[in-house]
Amino acid sequence: MPSISNKGKTMPASPIRKLVPYSEEAKRKGRKVYHLNIGQPDIPTPEGVLNAIRNIDLKVIEYSHSAGNESYRRKLVTYYKKFGINVTHNDIIVTTGGSEAISFAFMACADPGDEVITIEPFYANYNGFAATAGVKIVPVTSYIKDDFALPPISEIEKKITSRTRGIIICNPNNPTGYLYSQEELDRLKDIIKKYDLFLFSDEAYNDFCYDAAEHIPAMNLEGVENNVIMLDSVSKRYSECGVRIGALVTRNKEVYNTVLKFAQARLSPPSLGQIAAEASLDTPLQYFKDVNSEYKARRNYIVEALNRIPGVYCPKPKGAFYSVVKLPVDDSDRFAKWLLEEFEYKNQTVMVAPASGFYSTPGLGKNEVRIAYVLKIDDLKNAVEILAEGLRVYPGRI
Repeated sequence: MPSISNKGKTMPASPIRKLVPYSEEAKRKGRKVYHLNIGQPDIPTPEGVLNAIRNIDLKVIEYSHSAGNESYRRKLVTYYKKFGINVTHNDIIVTTGGSEAISFAFMACADPGDEVITIEPFYANYNGFAATAGVKIVPVTSYIKDDFALPPISEIEKKITSRTRGIIICNPNNPTGYLYSQEELDRLKDIIKKYDLFLFSDEAYNDFCYDAAEHIPAMNLEGVENNVIMLDSVSKRYSECGVRIGALVTRNKEVYNTVLKFAQARLSPPSLGQIAAEASLDTPLQYFKDVNSEYKARRNYIVEALNRIPGVYCPKPKGAFYSVVKLPVDDSDRFAKWLLEEFEYKNQTVMVAPASGFYSTPGLGKNEVRIAYVLKIDDLKNAVEILAEGLRVYPGRI
């Protein structure tokens, strides 16, 4: 029997989705499962987007340009200008979700064996994208006691080697909800400039900022214009994860032209998805005000409710819709599985994402989980009640 590739063997499983079989089994038993494990919003997709899909009148669904429809890229230019980002449509490559944008960036900017530094805990799929590109993710740890603020630059500098090609950040952060300040980004800019590295900036959650906090686009950092590669997505912004449209944005023409070759090899991004994404750019401002108000209320509830549970600590995120939460448990992987496999409260249970999957350093995250507050408040109330009861009777409580 032929063997699979070493790359296939080393490709990591998703820590977010690996418990799905246990969730499915719990549902087969008739239990209601509250999903706090995955960032699938329940916010309605804008009506204008749904109408654009309903009203598609094409005789042939053709390939688009490999870089994406020019009409969409030109509208993205106008969208980005709202944030002070001045680019042209020829600085943008439309991708199959933000995931492909990250993969293209790694493949265009790093050779197999090269390294990309990131701050842990980090979006777990960076590991998968890196494995696909043959790149090694090198973590620098941030800590829950600091609410996951950017670690000292000296700690990042210690990890730079001759194989280091760049630093990837997620801002606002998935999984922690941390929002980097101008001062923190300036410190990153200095080290990017000093070592002439790439700054891969994943800004898929840039529209979700709270308490008058502002998102600072990495594209606006001065002096590193050719070093910054912005990675974007419509998935969460318009609650249309299944559309699978993202973007890679860079002023670096060598990077752009290299990424375009990868884009040409996969032919084109989804044509129907681009129709939806282009219509999304006409979404009224009130939609975002309402969505942010809803997420802020959910955040406020979940943070306060979790922190009332004995032994639990939940930082207050300033962005996105996630938080990494410390629990009084011996092993978050074991606890998450136990909740689905052995526990029920009023014929209900909850599904959480063990935080160990968001760290590269062995042993970290063992008493932490990522919570996604993407459910309406009534559901969050039930989920927190169930979680509190689960923590009370869990055999491995510490």
